Parts: sequence; C-alpha cells; structure tokens
Amino acid sequence: MIRVFLADDEDMLRTALVSLLELEDTLTVVGDGGTGRAALDHDPAAEVDVYVLDLEMPDLDGIDTARALVARDPAVAIVMITRHARPGVLRSALAAGVRGFVPKSTSADQLARVIERIHGGGRYVDPDLAVAALGADCPLTEREQDVLRLTDRGSTIAETAGDLHLAQGTVRNYLSDAMAKLGVPNRHAAAREARAHGWI
Repeated sequence: MIRVFLADDEDMLRTALVSLLELEDTLTVVGDGGTGRAALDHDPAAEVDVYVLDLEMPDLDGIDTARALVARDPAVAIVMITRHARPGVLRSALAAGVRGFVPKSTSADQLARVIERIHGGGRYVDPDLAVAALGADCPLTEREQDVLRLTDRGSTIAETAGDLHLAQGTVRNYLSDAMAKLGVPNRHAAAREARAHGWI
C-alpha cells in the first residue's frame, strides 16, 4: 500500500479526496491537514510515501512546504495540486523537488494513477500546464531575480547590496528595471508579482 498524506485548506475538497483515495486498492491515506505545517508536523512514526500538497495554503504554501520536506528527505515524493495554475509556478514547484503537478480538476482516479507513478520513481506534469509553461518566458535578468528574491524575503536595500556584493545604487537600478518590466509601483509589488509567476 502506498501511504499518502494530503494537505489542502479546502476542507470539503480534502475530505472528498481522502474518501475517494481510500477506495483505491493500492493507496491508504495516513494523514491529512489544512496547512503545509500539518504535513511537516505529521507523526514521523506514520511513514508517508507520497505527499499531495495544495499549492495555495495558509502559513506555508505548497512550494515552501515542498522545499522543507525535500530538505528533510531528498528522496521524498510530492504531488502538487492547484486550482489556479500559472506556468511560472510550475517551474518553481519542479525546482523545489515536486515530481507531480496536476490541476484540481483532475479526477480522483487520475490523481491515484499519478501518485502511483510518482511513488514508482516517475514524474508527471499535466500536459496543458506543461505546454503553457514552455511559452511563458521570464522578462527578468538573473540579477533582477536575485534582488527581488531577497526583497521577497524581507531584506532591505542595504542588506541586499551586502548579500550580493553590490553597491546600493546598483541594487536600486536593478529594482527599478524590474518594476518597469513588471508594471508595478514599488519593489515589494515587484517581488510579489515575480513570486506569483514563479520567477523567484
């Protein structure tokens, strides 16, 4: 039996998925919760083979939860589910160690097949999401992504300059260019926009 933990903050959907997955002969749900923290705090004695994580959750989103799970166990198998998939987010999820990525419109039967595939060492990305991701190019340079990544983490301009070994004026220039490209009024909005697209 493949042991599954399901984290999704939509209670009705999570309850329905747990019930449907339990009907599968090859799966058993060993735990579920409404936050990413619930997945991280799950009793380690009840071993999990595959984590199914919602992308958008309170406290820790699916990508941050995936990063934490992979840091704890690089071999962990994770499937991400989402209602609002954006191409950049797919790239961020894969970079975080997620091995399966499907929309919430996926049937429970198909999700079960994806879980089995991921558990067997494979990968799966919904074909429509994969096609969309191929056509979505990031307009930001690598340095612009660096400064926005640190901004997103709460770093000041001075701290960002120190971390990247740049002059503060140079950091301001990168931020200004990124803001212009993204059409936003300030660096914090630029960081939020870049993160929403999966570019940082």
